[in-house]
Amino acid sequence: MSNLIPLFVVIGLVLLFSAQDWRRSIQAVLVLVVLEGALRKWVLPQASQVIYFLKDFVLIGAYIRYFLLSSTQIQLFTKKSSILLLVGCTAFWAGVQALNPSLGSPIIGLFGIKSYFLYVPLIWLVPQMFETEEALYRFIRSYLLLLIPVGLLAIVQFFSPPTSPLNVYAWGEEGPAVVSSGLNTVRVTGTFSYLTGYSTYLLACLCLLLPVISRPQSRLWQVLTLTEGALIAATSFMTGSRGLVLGSVLLITGYGLLLALTSFSSFFSSTRKLFLPAIISFLVVSQGTQLAFNSFWKRVETANDNVVDRIINPFLQPFKIFHLKGLDGYGLGATFQANGIIRRAFQLPPGEVIPVYYENEMGRIALEVGPIGFFLWYGLRLLLLATLFQVCLKLRHPFLRQLAISIFVYQGVTFISQMVYNHTANVYHWFFYGFILLLPHLERVEQWQQAQQTNSMYGYQPHLSSTPNW
Repeated sequence: MSNLIPLFVVIGLVLLFSAQDWRRSIQAVLVLVVLEGALRKWVLPQASQVIYFLKDFVLIGAYIRYFLLSSTQIQLFTKKSSILLLVGCTAFWAGVQALNPSLGSPIIGLFGIKSYFLYVPLIWLVPQMFETEEALYRFIRSYLLLLIPVGLLAIVQFFSPPTSPLNVYAWGEEGPAVVSSGLNTVRVTGTFSYLTGYSTYLLACLCLLLPVISRPQSRLWQVLTLTEGALIAATSFMTGSRGLVLGSVLLITGYGLLLALTSFSSFFSSTRKLFLPAIISFLVVSQGTQLAFNSFWKRVETANDNVVDRIINPFLQPFKIFHLKGLDGYGLGATFQANGIIRRAFQLPPGEVIPVYYENEMGRIALEVGPIGFFLWYGLRLLLLATLFQVCLKLRHPFLRQLAISIFVYQGVTFISQMVYNHTANVYHWFFYGFILLLPHLERVEQWQQAQQTNSMYGYQPHLSSTPNW
């Protein structure tokens, strides 16, 4: 017990500091997502498991500040009542499954609740993080700067041998698997603990970068944005991830098509501004990182599985396994990859053995919460996706509309990807869902500011309620 006292002290301090300013704490969580792996791999590998939960305690501190220590805007929760209702129904069923006897212990269910629902409140907190469109743009612009050191590190990793200290996973595991191309190249992870985290990060950054590229910027920021785009293009091939490259192509294509359908003038302007970055990125990949492209293409040619099957199987797998437990499941958290470590740490009994192989997110959700929970969970995801699409259609401000379109396409492209047990994707998904309420509010603020400027010459000041009409 005495060994746990320092840990509890650290947790208490993290909660105390993060509760000082919930907005900055959420921003800190987004930064920790990027730096967490570096801390686990190189700075404090002996505390890898504790650092894994660091961002969660920071976020809990932000929640304590927002919900308990400050006046909250309840109107946010009632404005999208359908979302709140479905979140409540899903959480209730998840709570039942967290107590499922098949888990062997409710502690496993507690970790399951964390994985499913810890980041959900971001839907209602994110809309209050930024007061103006300019503030949101400046945050995105600054956040994307992290791409430069992370991308440069990934390039160094790629040209380093597999035995290099740079090419390691968290928890002291061996380095990333050598791409099966015969070229003796590693699949880079950047500052992330594993390959999946870095791939998720690159796609999320591409989602934010597309609207930023077409926005008017100074020459310095244009160069920096161009550099970030080139690093995404180059290091995407260095990951050897076919899902990332395909997802990037679908994201760019879907973004362009929806932009053309909703506003052809914006599409034409964006295409003109994207043309040069696209050409330069292509030259960087084809000439500067030819080895990366060749390694990636060799892996595509030698892969044993079919890309089409990888897309279709996630939709079919749940219906093949519903019969295993009827309307029940194996319990929330039953397929969590760290269950073995948790059971050893807390000396928990083994849970019921799952008799089938599971990898896809949809299959894992179906196994854990059964058909009722499965349709509740993905019903919630579909509702959020549909609401995002409505936001895309209603927005008129160019940058905000382009951001909404990019996020909508991102959520659609990654719909079947790992999210619940990919903590990097989990943070980004729920942060982006918060834009459902954020973007319309920022457009109203922009309209009010324009009306204020127009009417000030006549001595009339338009009124903007202190409580936004979300």
